[in-house]
Amino acid sequence: MKHGLSGNKLNRQQSHRKATMRDIAKATILCQRICTTKAKAKEARKLVEQLITMGKKGTLAHKRQAFAVLQDHALVSSLFGTIAPLFAKRAGGYTRIIPWVKRRGDNAEMVFLELTEKRVEEKKEPKTAVKKSEAVAAPKKTEEKKTVEKKTAEKKAVEKKTADTKVADKKTSEKKGGVMKRMFGKRGE
Repeated sequence: MKHGLSGNKLNRQQSHRKATMRDIAKATILCQRICTTKAKAKEARKLVEQLITMGKKGTLAHKRQAFAVLQDHALVSSLFGTIAPLFAKRAGGYTRIIPWVKRRGDNAEMVFLELTEKRVEEKKEPKTAVKKSEAVAAPKKTEEKKTVEKKTAEKKAVEKKTADTKVADKKTSEKKGGVMKRMFGKRGE
Protein backbone atom coordinates (compact mmCIF):
# COMPACT_ATOMS: atom_id res chain seq x y z
CA MET A 1 0.00 0.00 0.00
CA LYS A 2 1.12 3.50 -0.76
CA HIS A 3 0.45 5.22 2.57
CA GLY A 4 2.26 8.52 3.09
CA LEU A 5 4.14 8.36 -0.19
CA SER A 6 3.56 11.31 -2.47
CA GLY A 7 5.05 12.72 -5.64
CA ASN A 8 5.44 11.51 -9.17
CA LYS A 9 8.34 9.13 -9.82
CA LEU A 10 8.57 10.30 -13.44
CA ASN A 11 9.65 6.80 -14.47
CA ARG A 12 13.17 7.48 -13.15
CA GLN A 13 15.42 6.19 -10.43
CA GLN A 14 15.85 8.41 -7.40
CA SER A 15 19.20 9.89 -8.44
CA HIS A 16 18.00 10.68 -11.98
CA ARG A 17 14.74 12.13 -10.69
CA LYS A 18 16.63 14.32 -8.24
CA ALA A 19 18.99 15.53 -10.98
CA THR A 20 16.09 16.29 -13.30
CA MET A 21 14.29 18.33 -10.65
CA ARG A 22 17.52 20.19 -9.80
CA ASP A 23 18.13 21.06 -13.46
CA ILE A 24 14.56 22.26 -14.00
CA ALA A 25 14.73 24.36 -10.81
CA LYS A 26 18.06 25.88 -11.90
CA ALA A 27 16.69 26.71 -15.34
CA THR A 28 13.53 28.26 -13.88
CA ILE A 29 15.47 30.48 -11.51
CA LEU A 30 17.98 31.45 -14.19
CA CYS A 31 15.61 32.03 -17.15
CA GLN A 32 12.41 32.77 -15.18
CA ARG A 33 10.38 30.82 -17.75
CA ILE A 34 10.94 27.35 -19.16
CA CYS A 35 9.01 24.87 -21.28
CA THR A 36 8.68 21.32 -19.96
CA THR A 37 6.13 18.55 -19.58
CA LYS A 38 3.20 18.99 -17.23
CA ALA A 39 4.27 16.18 -14.88
CA LYS A 40 7.82 17.52 -14.53
CA ALA A 41 6.54 21.06 -14.03
CA LYS A 42 4.21 20.00 -11.21
CA GLU A 43 7.08 18.24 -9.42
CA ALA A 44 9.65 20.99 -10.05
CA ARG A 45 7.23 23.65 -8.86
CA LYS A 46 7.46 22.27 -5.32
CA LEU A 47 11.26 22.58 -5.31
CA VAL A 48 11.34 26.05 -6.86
CA GLU A 49 8.85 27.39 -4.31
CA GLN A 50 10.88 25.91 -1.45
CA LEU A 51 14.03 27.54 -2.81
CA ILE A 52 12.35 30.95 -3.08
CA THR A 53 11.06 30.61 0.49
CA MET A 54 14.63 29.88 1.61
CA GLY A 55 15.75 32.97 -0.30
CA LYS A 56 13.17 35.12 1.48
CA LYS A 57 14.43 33.98 4.87
CA GLY A 58 18.01 34.76 3.84
CA THR A 59 20.01 33.18 6.67
CA LEU A 60 23.36 31.48 6.18
CA ALA A 61 21.80 28.11 6.93
CA HIS A 62 19.22 28.65 4.20
CA LYS A 63 21.95 29.68 1.75
CA ARG A 64 23.74 26.44 2.47
CA GLN A 65 20.56 24.42 2.01
CA ALA A 66 19.90 26.16 -1.30
CA PHE A 67 23.47 25.46 -2.42
CA ALA A 68 23.01 21.79 -1.54
CA VAL A 69 20.19 21.69 -4.09
CA LEU A 70 21.40 24.11 -6.79
CA GLN A 71 25.16 23.44 -6.56
CA ASP A 72 26.01 26.80 -8.10
CA HIS A 73 27.27 29.75 -6.05
CA ALA A 74 26.34 32.39 -8.63
CA LEU A 75 22.80 31.07 -8.90
CA VAL A 76 22.39 30.98 -5.11
CA SER A 77 23.59 34.57 -4.81
CA SER A 78 21.18 35.71 -7.55
CA LEU A 79 18.36 33.78 -5.85
CA PHE A 80 19.02 35.47 -2.50
CA GLY A 81 19.99 38.87 -3.92
CA THR A 82 17.58 39.56 -6.79
CA ILE A 83 14.84 36.95 -7.08
CA ALA A 84 13.74 36.43 -3.46
CA PRO A 85 13.22 40.19 -2.80
CA LEU A 86 10.70 40.29 -5.66
CA PHE A 87 8.47 37.94 -3.67
CA ALA A 88 8.80 39.74 -0.31
CA LYS A 89 5.10 40.69 -0.25
CA ARG A 90 3.83 37.27 -1.40
CA ALA A 91 2.98 34.51 1.03
CA GLY A 92 3.21 31.79 -1.62
CA GLY A 93 2.38 31.03 -5.21
CA TYR A 94 5.75 32.02 -6.61
CA THR A 95 5.33 30.02 -9.83
CA ARG A 96 2.59 29.41 -12.38
CA ILE A 97 2.02 26.66 -14.91
CA ILE A 98 0.63 27.77 -18.27
CA PRO A 99 -0.58 25.05 -20.68
CA TRP A 100 0.93 25.22 -24.15
CA VAL A 101 0.69 22.35 -26.69
CA LYS A 102 0.90 18.59 -26.91
CA ARG A 103 4.31 17.35 -27.96
CA ARG A 104 4.53 15.73 -31.34
CA GLY A 105 5.68 12.15 -31.05
CA ASP A 106 4.46 11.07 -27.62
CA ASN A 107 1.55 13.52 -27.21
CA ALA A 108 2.85 14.73 -23.85
CA GLU A 109 1.28 17.93 -22.52
CA MET A 110 3.83 20.73 -22.69
CA VAL A 111 3.56 23.68 -20.33
CA PHE A 112 5.45 26.82 -19.37
CA LEU A 113 6.73 26.92 -15.80
CA GLU A 114 7.41 30.53 -14.90
CA LEU A 115 7.93 32.80 -11.94
CA THR A 116 4.97 35.06 -11.16
CA GLU A 117 7.21 38.07 -10.48
CA LYS A 118 9.94 38.77 -13.02
CA ARG A 119 13.04 40.85 -12.66
CA VAL A 120 13.46 43.59 -15.21
CA GLU A 121 16.95 43.81 -16.65
CA GLU A 122 18.06 47.38 -17.11
CA LYS A 123 19.67 48.15 -20.45
CA LYS A 124 22.45 50.70 -20.41
CA GLU A 125 22.00 53.29 -23.10
CA PRO A 126 25.12 54.62 -24.81
CA LYS A 127 26.19 58.13 -24.00
CA THR A 128 24.89 60.61 -26.56
CA ALA A 129 26.91 63.62 -25.48
CA VAL A 130 29.62 64.34 -28.05
CA LYS A 131 32.50 66.73 -27.58
CA LYS A 132 32.98 69.47 -30.17
CA SER A 133 36.38 68.13 -31.20
CA GLU A 134 34.89 64.64 -31.75
CA ALA A 135 31.99 66.09 -33.75
CA VAL A 136 34.40 67.73 -36.20
CA ALA A 137 36.62 64.64 -36.40
CA ALA A 138 33.71 62.22 -36.91
CA PRO A 139 33.10 62.93 -40.63
CA LYS A 140 36.82 62.48 -41.36
CA LYS A 141 36.81 59.09 -39.64
CA THR A 142 33.81 57.86 -41.62
CA GLU A 143 35.45 58.95 -44.89
CA GLU A 144 38.64 57.15 -43.91
CA LYS A 145 36.67 54.02 -43.08
CA LYS A 146 34.95 54.10 -46.46
CA THR A 147 38.24 54.37 -48.33
CA VAL A 148 39.78 51.55 -46.31
CA GLU A 149 36.73 49.35 -46.99
CA LYS A 150 36.98 50.08 -50.74
CA LYS A 151 40.66 49.15 -50.79
CA THR A 152 40.06 45.86 -48.93
CA ALA A 153 37.18 45.00 -51.25
CA GLU A 154 39.42 45.63 -54.30
CA LYS A 155 42.18 43.44 -52.81
CA LYS A 156 39.73 40.61 -52.19
CA ALA A 157 38.42 40.84 -55.77
CA VAL A 158 41.97 40.67 -57.19
CA GLU A 159 42.82 37.68 -54.94
CA LYS A 160 39.68 35.89 -56.06
CA LYS A 161 40.52 36.42 -59.75
CA THR A 162 44.04 35.07 -59.27
CA ALA A 163 42.72 32.04 -57.38
CA ASP A 164 40.20 31.36 -60.17
CA THR A 165 42.90 31.53 -62.85
CA LYS A 166 45.14 29.15 -60.87
CA VAL A 167 42.31 26.61 -60.63
CA ALA A 168 41.59 26.93 -64.36
CA ASP A 169 45.32 26.49 -65.23
CA LYS A 170 45.50 23.38 -63.05
CA LYS A 171 42.48 21.82 -64.78
CA THR A 172 43.89 22.43 -68.26
CA SER A 173 47.29 21.00 -67.28
CA GLU A 174 45.60 17.83 -66.02
CA LYS A 175 43.78 17.45 -69.32
CA LYS A 176 47.04 17.71 -71.26
CA GLY A 177 48.73 14.97 -69.25
CA GLY A 178 46.26 12.27 -70.24
CA VAL A 179 44.93 9.29 -68.31
CA MET A 180 48.32 7.77 -67.45
CA LYS A 181 49.56 10.97 -65.81
CA ARG A 182 46.41 11.26 -63.71
CA MET A 183 46.60 7.62 -62.64
CA PHE A 184 50.30 7.24 -61.96
CA GLY A 185 51.60 10.79 -61.59
CA LYS A 186 55.17 11.32 -62.87
CA ARG A 187 55.90 7.60 -63.33
CA GLY A 188 53.49 7.37 -66.29
CA GLU A 189 55.66 9.69 -68.46
